[in-house]
Amino acid sequence: MGGDARERLDTEVAVGGDSIPLTVVRHARARRITLRLESGRRAARVTVPPGMDLRMGVDFARSRRDWIGSRLARQPHARPFRHGLVIPYRGEDHVIFHLPGRRGTVWREGEGKTARICVAGAAEHLPRRLEDWLRKQAKKHLSAACGRYSRQMGLPYRRISVRDQKSRWGSCSSKGNLNFSWRLIFTPPFVLDYLAAHEVAHLAEMNHSPRFWALVNRHCPHVERAEEWLSAHGRDLHSWGADE
Repeated sequence: MGGDARERLDTEVAVGGDSIPLTVVRHARARRITLRLESGRRAARVTVPPGMDLRMGVDFARSRRDWIGSRLARQPHARPFRHGLVIPYRGEDHVIFHLPGRRGTVWREGEGKTARICVAGAAEHLPRRLEDWLRKQAKKHLSAACGRYSRQMGLPYRRISVRDQKSRWGSCSSKGNLNFSWRLIFTPPFVLDYLAAHEVAHLAEMNHSPRFWALVNRHCPHVERAEEWLSAHGRDLHSWGADE
């Protein structure tokens, strides 16, 4: 919730016979009580404004059990990284292959039906090592795409970072920094490419005005196709590597 969160209460809320983890936080900038689900997890979070008792946040979540249940029913189940899981690396299926007898590194091998991502080292380190590798791959491909669009549009940026952003796939700061979700590594290349064009264009237009879209469409030929893909599959991206 950022650096302004001062207090929190971790508890649970009963929803449809299950106990769902619930976090209640007090935030200095909050103006009202809000409830949301945490992306990629079967968990809920309530934010309360200054001066409100955290227990009121628990009561609020309990009064919204039906809403939580309906949203959870639409959420994809978490798919933690483990040996044998098939993940959509760059939009193509790759099986995670654990090699405990090798030194701790990660690499990709094979093509098509034999494509796999090998993870060496102890089993307990597999999720972290694989996520670290995927983050590096995401930054590499995003840097290449952003560099290309930056040159085409004549819009230099300061730096690129990859994070686990929950509410949007990318953002552009007023200082010229570009931020992206590392989970774009699971999308087909044309989707990642479009998000790069989208954020680079924000260096010129910090809005979604007609001029912004004209700039994006002039340089990126697959805007509509990528938007349709994200609308259909974007929610699933947060489930990969999430804890059960």
